[in-house]
Amino acid sequence: MTSKQRAYLRSLAMKIEPILQLGKSGVTPENTASVAEALEARELIKISVLQNCLFDPQDMAQMLAERTQSEVVQVIGKKIILYKRGKKDKRKIELPK
Repeated sequence: MTSKQRAYLRSLAMKIEPILQLGKSGVTPENTASVAEALEARELIKISVLQNCLFDPQDMAQMLAERTQSEVVQVIGKKIILYKRGKKDKRKIELPK
């Protein structure tokens, strides 16, 4: 992913609310399944990491990206933004070249 595409996705993500929250249990198989489903439906999601979470948001983002075959767009503070390109017939977001 190019920096221009990443910037475009960051601008889109500013307008969306976090749809998932990760707490003190960290990244569980259930959380991973929820993230995968959300990525299939939306392509771009924002995840909030709660204050009581003991894990580093950057590490959690990398782990979720690996498990869901998605890409980390940005981790800022306690917010994680992930992107997974949709199937050709169901694509909602067109990335700039």
